[in-house]
Amino acid sequence: MKKHLIASFTAVCTTGFLFAATVPGQPAAPGAASADAKVFKAGAATSNVTPRLGTYINTDRPATHIHDELLARCLVLDDGRTRLAFAVVDGCIIHQEAFDQAKQRVHERTRLPLEQILISSTHTHSAPDAVGRPQGTRNPEEQKSMVSRIVDSLKPDRDPVYYAFLSERIADGIIRAINNLEPARIGWGRGNLPEHLFNRRWFMKPGTPMPNPFGGQDRVRMNPGAGNPNLHEPAGPTDPGVNFISIQSPAGTPIALLANYSLHYVGGVGAGEISADYFGVFATRIGEMLRAERKSRPFVGILSNGTSGDVNNTSFREPRPRQAPYEQINRVANSLAAEVFKVHQQITFHDWVSLDVIHRRIELGVRLPTEPELVRAREIVARAKAHPRMQAPEEVYAREAILLSGFAPTVPVYLQALRIGDLAIAAIPCETFAESGLDLKARSPFPATFTVELANGYHGYMPTARQHERGGYETWRARSSYLEKDAASKVVDTLIELLGQLQARAGR
Repeated sequence: MKKHLIASFTAVCTTGFLFAATVPGQPAAPGAASADAKVFKAGAATSNVTPRLGTYINTDRPATHIHDELLARCLVLDDGRTRLAFAVVDGCIIHQEAFDQAKQRVHERTRLPLEQILISSTHTHSAPDAVGRPQGTRNPEEQKSMVSRIVDSLKPDRDPVYYAFLSERIADGIIRAINNLEPARIGWGRGNLPEHLFNRRWFMKPGTPMPNPFGGQDRVRMNPGAGNPNLHEPAGPTDPGVNFISIQSPAGTPIALLANYSLHYVGGVGAGEISADYFGVFATRIGEMLRAERKSRPFVGILSNGTSGDVNNTSFREPRPRQAPYEQINRVANSLAAEVFKVHQQITFHDWVSLDVIHRRIELGVRLPTEPELVRAREIVARAKAHPRMQAPEEVYAREAILLSGFAPTVPVYLQALRIGDLAIAAIPCETFAESGLDLKARSPFPATFTVELANGYHGYMPTARQHERGGYETWRARSSYLEKDAASKVVDTLIELLGQLQARAGR
């Protein structure tokens, strides 16, 4: 199981995507051209979000070295009537509160409506968490008496200094991108890169014990170990699609490129080192391949996380060879950039396309513990007096059951769908399984669609109902996985409905 869930009782496994736009019938944002002019504009910028040394990385170890800077990579598109702003933030997990603060800052300075802004995180594991009390949680003081000794022995869920700094810097990057708006043209494409993707959930050979922290047996094991002789077959698919949008000046000078790939993260960084992981290396490498030499306004490469909640970079069929730090990160990023560059040579650029956005907030149920489950959890916590950090899985998830008992029975989940010409983007605030991403793409009414996960906040893992039946780490009830078992189907169905509305509006 993931170390930081054990150490920090936060959710595991989130940079950020931000979108802002005017909706049909509303006036364009300040600075936008008139609709009759048919002038397409774009602006890009970065904002440094690197924390100070000593800040806890992924909540379980202090940073001792900055290998490469963490950035909010921002892109703004404007068709003269509608404005879309993207900000991809190098971070592990970022809850809605931090994003909302950034949105408010943007709104105060640009008048972009709050409801038209979307933010997501890349989920690099070599960056701080920016987590707070999840939306839908009751007052945590209600249950503090039960676990005060445990809670007080653990580090806080967030660094308040970094939390405030992060929100401000995300907003500043978006505002800078708005200030950099200039005439532009846009194109998009899709590549295919399956060789770095492996579903991390596995069926094991009959008779292989797979105990879970609740006293039962699972049918699936997460990260079963490379070369494990008891492997049978993966429990789910991967999504090899590499989608991207490319922005350049009317003269052909690259301005920005935003890509999307469904790979959790790579890892293999130096101990205690801050890094943007493969997301950051890709951003640099694609600029080099495009020979993007801009002086006053640098080219901005961006990579968002697709639907990778059950996907990583390890082939479990054979032992993984020993590698130097960052070796695998560079290998994945370089081949991803090469694939994008290859497809990039064939795409069509448009002098103008229309933009649109639609959103909806839905209520999803929370998997609250039953009273018998709480009785068991309290007994386990009472027995753990010699282990205040609650290291054993049984202890960790007993604590999680107690903490989840203070959650409200439902939680509001914010969903968003965007259109760039005939390209669609869906945004989900969860660690979404590849199966759901593939389902969205197959059912979308648009010829090209991709999904950005960990968008607008963080609601933990979102397994499909079928994967819930199979069990495994991502389904274990905790603050990292608390949504109802039918959440995935409800989210996908809602987004398909929103995409249909976007298509209908485009045809008017």
